[in-house]
This record gives sequence, C-alpha cells and structure tokens, in this order.
Amino acid sequence: MPEAFFLFNLVHQVNVPLFIARRYLVTKKSHNVINLISFISVVGVGVGTMALIVLLSVFNGFDQLVHSLFNSFNPDLKITAQTGKTFTSDTLLLNKIKNIPEIEALAEVVEDNALLKYGKKQYIATIKGVSKDFISVSGLDTMVVDGEFVLSRDGESLAVVGQGIAMNLAMGLNFLNPIVMYVPRRTGSVTLDPERAFNRKYIFPAGFFAIQQDFDLKYVIVPLKFARDLFGYTNEISAIEIKLASGANPPEIKKKLRNILGDHFEIKDRYEQQALLFRIMKTEKWAIFFILTFILIIASFNIIGSLTMLIIDKAPDIVTLKSMGAGPSMIRRIFLYEGWLISLVGAVSGLVIGLMIALVQMHFGIVRIPGSGSFVVDSYPVLVKIPDILVVLITVSVIGYLAAWYPVRFITRKLRLVHPDRIFR
Repeated sequence: MPEAFFLFNLVHQVNVPLFIARRYLVTKKSHNVINLISFISVVGVGVGTMALIVLLSVFNGFDQLVHSLFNSFNPDLKITAQTGKTFTSDTLLLNKIKNIPEIEALAEVVEDNALLKYGKKQYIATIKGVSKDFISVSGLDTMVVDGEFVLSRDGESLAVVGQGIAMNLAMGLNFLNPIVMYVPRRTGSVTLDPERAFNRKYIFPAGFFAIQQDFDLKYVIVPLKFARDLFGYTNEISAIEIKLASGANPPEIKKKLRNILGDHFEIKDRYEQQALLFRIMKTEKWAIFFILTFILIIASFNIIGSLTMLIIDKAPDIVTLKSMGAGPSMIRRIFLYEGWLISLVGAVSGLVIGLMIALVQMHFGIVRIPGSGSFVVDSYPVLVKIPDILVVLITVSVIGYLAAWYPVRFITRKLRLVHPDRIFR
C-alpha cells in the first residue's frame, strides 16, 4: 500500500495535472455556458495573436521597402565637415581613403539650394553635383522612370531631376526648353541689378527619378563641375560618399576613416543619415505592438471567467481527487494548466492563421494600397521575421499564465467547496 501511494505521488507530480487539464479542455461541461466562455477565450487570444503577427509583418515589409528605397540614394558611408557646409577636396586624402581595402568606390559631392525656372514656373530645389563615380556609389540609375541617367553627352552637362520637381515645373524631356538655375553670388559687390546679384546657368534634363517623396521633391543631380561653377566653388566639396565592398563591416571602416580624417569630419552610415525616420518607424511598430498586447490582455479576462466557473463546476471532481491524496498544489496546477492550454490553443491557432495571411499577401498581394498608382508598390508589403514570432508567442504565453494564475491563486483560496473542510489552503 505505501508503494502504491508512492507511485501515485510520483505519477501525479509528472503528468496527472496536465492530463486532467487536457480532459477538462476537450470534454463537455455540465453547463454549456462554460464551453461557450472557453471557446470565446480561445477565439479572443487567437484573434489577438493573428493581429500581432500580421501587423508586425506589415511593419517589417514597410521597413524593408523604405530601407531599399533610401539605400538607392544614400551611400554606405557619408563624410561631411564637422563645421561649415564645405571642405577642400584633397587628392592625397582621397587616395588614403581609396587605399582602404573594404572601400569599393567613392564620389565627391557638392550640394546646395538653387532657384529653378522652367518656362514660366519656378521651384526651389537642392542641386547635387556629383563626380563621375557616383553611379558606382549609388543605385539611383535603377530608379529612373523616364529618360536615362546621363549627366554628360558630347561635353554638355545634363541633369537628372526628381519626379516631384518635374511635375511641379511641368517639365519635359524635349531638349528644347532648358532648366535655368539661379543662386546668389558668393562674392562681389552689392548691386541693385538682380541679374548681377545671381549666378545663372542653363542645363537640359535627361531623365526623371522616383524614389520617395522626400527625394523626388528635393533633388536635381548634375555633374560636379557644373555645380561648382553654379555655386562659385573651385575645389570645395560638401561630402564624400562611399560604397563599401560586400561583407564589409561599417563600424570597423568608420574607425579606420576616423584615424585618417581626425575629429574634424562626421562619418555617418545609412542608418545615421536617416536616423530620425528609422527611429520613428521602429517606435510606431512597437507602439502598435503594445496597443494590441493591451487588447490581448482584455481578451484574456475571458480566461478568468472560464476558470472561475470551471472550478465551481468541477467541485465533485476536486473532492474525489483530494480523497485520493491530491494536495492543494496539484489541484491548483490542474486549473493553471487548463488556463494555459486555452491560451496555447488560441495562440497556435492565431499564429497559423496570421502566418497564412502574411504569406498569401507576400506572394499574391491581395490587399491593395489605395491610390497605389502614385506609390512604388501596389499592395501592402509583408515580411515575416522569426524574432517577431518568438516575441508574440512569449507575450501570449505570459499573458495566458497570468490570466490563469489570478483565479487559481486568489479565487480558490476563498471557495469552500466541501463542508466543513476547505480544499484549497
């Protein structure tokens, strides 16, 4: 007889609470309302999990899309002056930078604002003069939507214009009407004649690029010499843009550049060049995550109601288990596992449905973006990441555990299911 009790205790410590909880989950209860509340609990957790997976995947898709768009314009590394708008281009300095093995190409850049005039329309834009290696550094030539990426033909300078600027100026690629660019003279005496107060140059557009509104409405790409003549520079540049070799480590390259350049220059990687935008996108993603998690917590209150009614409904079973030697700890674990199983079934169901929705959208693009004709993609981009799945599963598991722990820990203390004794102490 003592050996039987020993075996019973050994077995029930290992799997009996989970076995009973599993039976309670699938078997019909004496009151149908308990089955209904349990079903509602599973659906609530499942819908919350599904929403988390789908929305996080959509945010990942937009994040990847923005990175790809910005990467076509922003270089891997960008060197600018710590103070002032420009610095002197030093051939020796450029050669030292080029000698770093991980650097594939670099381009000199002059960047400043100018007034554009095309026909009778005017627009203020940023003129970006680039050296001949700019195409090796940037992927902007792949984003041309009309014309071609050509900055010089037969010795004549040409411009590649942002699509937004072209639309505002009603610009065409007919090579009949040039763009007139005006900038204030950097040197010279004060004069009342506006023609003498401004540098003026003419250039024809060769193509239009479309990346993102911030770029399309801002930039005009021209040859470096043309920009220097326009702004009155000789050998000054605004920045050095660098293309890294595949597999290079940007932080390590930044350290090497710091040793060459000293503390008078800023060196920014792609994330740092658009730090505010990427920070906002990440903040929005996790703000949505916490909002949906809060909704999931509210949905988990159904688990509390379901377990409370189940404890009352299973009072006779609890008496039987206690008479067989089950202690309060084992009985509490039964209902704790019951609540956790409800959360687990809901979480797995929501995860599977959410992943199916995300994968269908990823491959077929069923849900379209309203007015997508003016956007770079037609449907909502989706990207499923394993860390997001793990975070969602852990979050749902913790919420499910706490939702089950509350009624089991506090309500069972106060319930007197058997007179004159308490089952839960």
